[in-house]
Amino acid sequence: MKKRSISLFAVMVAVVAGVSTRADAQSFPTRPVSMVVPYAAGGSADVVGRLVAAEMAKVLGQNVIIDMRPGAGGNIGADLVARSARADGYTMLLGSLSLSTNPSLMKLSFDPRKDLVAVAGLANLPNLMVTAVDSPYKSIKEVIAAARQQPGKLSFGSSGPGTSSHLAGELLKIAADIDMIHVPYKGSGAVYPDLMSGRVNFLFDLAGSAVGQVQGGKVRALATTSSRRSAALPDVPTIAESGFPGFQFGAYLALFAPAATPKEAIARLEDAAAKALQVPLVKERLTQMAAESLPVAAAEFQKYFNDDVERFARLVREGKIKPLQ
Repeated sequence: MKKRSISLFAVMVAVVAGVSTRADAQSFPTRPVSMVVPYAAGGSADVVGRLVAAEMAKVLGQNVIIDMRPGAGGNIGADLVARSARADGYTMLLGSLSLSTNPSLMKLSFDPRKDLVAVAGLANLPNLMVTAVDSPYKSIKEVIAAARQQPGKLSFGSSGPGTSSHLAGELLKIAADIDMIHVPYKGSGAVYPDLMSGRVNFLFDLAGSAVGQVQGGKVRALATTSSRRSAALPDVPTIAESGFPGFQFGAYLALFAPAATPKEAIARLEDAAAKALQVPLVKERLTQMAAESLPVAAAEFQKYFNDDVERFARLVREGKIKPLQ
């Protein structure tokens, strides 16, 4: 009789625990959620993060607070979420391309594939190849021809080693079999004065930042790394249609959480992000930034991310891109 009472008590505890867990999942979140943005204020990641956070908050019924943690190409903020944040759903990371490239390009204190889990894909931001308005180069075909005639003479600036503006140039070098000099800067904004004066020949800036410079008449756009022409700059061809079929590159923006975050919390955040992307204001702003769509669902974006990590690992193994340290 005593054993039966103990067994019945154990069953009751299990039932109550299950009900409690489901209730917690249904009530999540009960306090503000933090979105760590590991890039500089005012950049494309910051802009998209704030747009999405504001709309996610309406769905979740709690504020989504932006926590700026820039530095080390996104590694400082990513490390914080991967290794220090509690895996309870209340801390997200707005991750980008560096999560895919850095495991192969440098030594990290964490492994994005093991220490983080995808929440939702948000947008893919292509790069725009730009040059000075008085540059002799009117098309990417002219650039390729000149680079082949004078190997190592032409140069491209970037916002730093390992950034999309650097890797876009490296990928073009591989595709076209040309040699150009890479000149790293501390942010793409620092490149423009030297670009416009001719001290560097090109910049592969994120389209969201470059479109305004082009429309303002400060630089000339030669090509986009996206899969199709941008509605913001319909006359600018893609690199793919300029003689390099299949060329496509961009810096994705996506939400991640610590790997042990409960699935129920991930599902709530995933749903809120998906609904945020359907808000007309968000869609309009992303279109202005020439953003392309990504797999939004957590499981689908996780596969996209894993494939992207392997893509750059393969390029490093093949010696086409050199590690940064």
